[in-house]
Amino acid sequence: MDAAALAVIGPVNLAARVDEALAVQAVAFGLDAEEVAVRRHIVLRHLMNPGARAYGATTPDGRLVGFVYGMPNDRTHWWSTVVEPYLRATGTADWLDASFVITELHVHPDFQGLGLGRGLITTITDTADEKRSILSAIDTESPARGLYRSLGYTDLARRVHFPSAARPYAVMGAPLPLPRRN
Repeated sequence: MDAAALAVIGPVNLAARVDEALAVQAVAFGLDAEEVAVRRHIVLRHLMNPGARAYGATTPDGRLVGFVYGMPNDRTHWWSTVVEPYLRATGTADWLDASFVITELHVHPDFQGLGLGRGLITTITDTADEKRSILSAIDTESPARGLYRSLGYTDLARRVHFPSAARPYAVMGAPLPLPRRN
């Protein structure tokens, strides 16, 4: 089925729709109520950063079924301070400069595989003034990692450990603009 018939991608006021977005993330990422409560505060704090923006995939009846948000990277932000030693070890720490960070990208499982994730990430990165994009993803082979690779993202560092995360992550980067199709 055509993703455009199921959902339209456009700017979204994520602060106003944070609970809807986190409900999508909870189902897509397997979060419990306690994790959602913690992430709610994090998302709202992130949205106050200069240059932060969000896009959503919305059904014709107004249901949010996917979202992405990100911002220009700042080396003083928590995420950067955690990943910097891993990137330094691989000689890729310069990716933390002049990069747009994809902070979160999630699509409800009922709407995965339709191109919404690709549409969300290419739409938000098309608005970036930076010349490259970085993100972190669980360090396992997954449809998400396959999507990122198809968009030109490559591994900058692997086996990155975030405090309180049970599984290691990979940090990936891609030059902008991202390709619109495979």
